[in-house]
Amino acid sequence: MDERPRSLYVEPGGPSWPVELERIDVPPEGLWTRGRIELLAPRPRVAIVGTRAPTPYGEAQAARFAAALARAGVVVVSGLARGVDCAAHGGALGVGGDTVAVLGCGVDRPWPSGPPAEEIARRGLLLSELAPGTPPRPHHFPLRNRLIAGLSDAVLVIEAAARSGSLITARWALDQGRGVLALPGRVDHPMSRGTHRLLREGADLVEDPEELLDLVYGRGARAAPERAPLLDSPLLLALRGETLSADELAARLERPVSQVLVELVGLELDGRVARGPGGLFRLG
Repeated sequence: MDERPRSLYVEPGGPSWPVELERIDVPPEGLWTRGRIELLAPRPRVAIVGTRAPTPYGEAQAARFAAALARAGVVVVSGLARGVDCAAHGGALGVGGDTVAVLGCGVDRPWPSGPPAEEIARRGLLLSELAPGTPPRPHHFPLRNRLIAGLSDAVLVIEAAARSGSLITARWALDQGRGVLALPGRVDHPMSRGTHRLLREGADLVEDPEELLDLVYGRGARAAPERAPLLDSPLLLALRGETLSADELAARLERPVSQVLVELVGLELDGRVARGPGGLFRLG
């Protein structure tokens, strides 16, 4: 029996329709979903976007910000692309938080396919305005980016080249009256060009998740209460009473080592996982 989440169609004006999308340019005619459709209900949401080829710093910061936002009750929105997007989704799921992946293809054939997409379908939400069966095409992604921005209260850009799809998302956010924030990077690295350009143009500079929460929601005015620490992610459960390497964890979880490392970095920065000699990890 196939227990994968079914695709559901959401129409404008229906009970599950996200009202934020009524106020954007060219609202979608409808949305296809797979996963927890309740994540479309009014909630604080922040998009985290960036390059598909991040530095270790960029991946770690995406996971760190996503984990902190998720713990504060914020839904992390991104586009499922390799790199910063997947690090953000993994950071949110790693602390038992909520995440939405907006696709440039049908929700029944997410791109890239694999364990991250299926985990989001089970524990978060896959979303697309394109009908099931639609393959990924280059021209789908700029339009997809307007939905990422439209669903979110703000967009955080982490590492982006001078010509990057993440900058398109930031432009959509500005046009739709959303906040735009950027994380500074190395001045000599090409993946800092886009974020530094946004900062010169007036994006808010952030170095810490608390700064982001204060800028977007106001100091002391969280839209949702702090979450209690949760121990329900498969990775954390696998480390109960164990000291394991990233390779051993990947084998146990049947996930790519690269994805496991991204989640480990976020959990380590969050103090929930500790790294020991020889690259062995245990619960923090």
